[in-house]
Amino acid sequence: MGNSTRPDDWEWPRHELIRWEIGLTAPATRAFPLVGGLTIGGPGVIIMAGPCSVESEDQILAAARAVKSAGAAVLRGGAFKPRTTPHSFQGLGADGLRLLRQAGDAVGLPVVTEVMAHTDVDLVARHAQILQIGARSMQNYPLLHAIGETKLPVILKRGLAATVEEWLGAVEHIRARGNERIILCERGIRAVETATRFTLDINAVPLMHRLCDLPIIVDPSHATGRADLVPEVSRAALAAGADGLLVEVHPQPALALSDGQQSLATDQFADLVPSLRRVANAIGRNIS
Repeated sequence: MGNSTRPDDWEWPRHELIRWEIGLTAPATRAFPLVGGLTIGGPGVIIMAGPCSVESEDQILAAARAVKSAGAAVLRGGAFKPRTTPHSFQGLGADGLRLLRQAGDAVGLPVVTEVMAHTDVDLVARHAQILQIGARSMQNYPLLHAIGETKLPVILKRGLAATVEEWLGAVEHIRARGNERIILCERGIRAVETATRFTLDINAVPLMHRLCDLPIIVDPSHATGRADLVPEVSRAALAAGADGLLVEVHPQPALALSDGQQSLATDQFADLVPSLRRVANAIGRNIS
């Protein structure tokens, strides 16, 4: 394909998802029912928040209560963790799933968590109302196919160095198995800059709104790798049109077993949400 940027040069079949026509307009709607009366992709912006990892019953329950009180609509938490080295905390596995769902039920929030392997899809689907495919798994095709058969909402994170073409190709793998309830997640891509963990491709938010009929959320925590940058990047994401945020929040970030440096403390998250409401309102939206 060389350096061509013409969509018509792409060598893969076109699906009705892709809207490359010259003079294209945004799809009539990218909204669909999420869970529990929530709609993603409509006027309401969905905030998903919680710790990187479920560490204990007390920790996840404290996080759940805090993010619910601050205005989050979905509780996030990892039970299976794809870590860079095998010496890092790998998650609590099935016990973590159970604790996550218990905490969500206790405060009245649906939960989202990552699935790492196609053999774990059924297990995770018994506990989570929303599934997540992490950046490192974006091209794990057996996993994409298995999740495509669940019909549960799924967050598809962009790969660490994935192009838009490759990202949309992963979407097609899920859709080909019948699951249309896909949420894109821009979480930063690897670039030449090393001052931050990754570089947020803010262009991807309005671009994907023009190219496809799917909602897109932003993960400012992984994009920056720094808790002090999360508030500004979160507001920028909403200003660019993001349909939601996926934010790491921990009761005690300094003691977190994973990603503490990029996790907001619960009081910091509570301080952030009012400014997110103002940004959403300024562009004619609201926080669900």
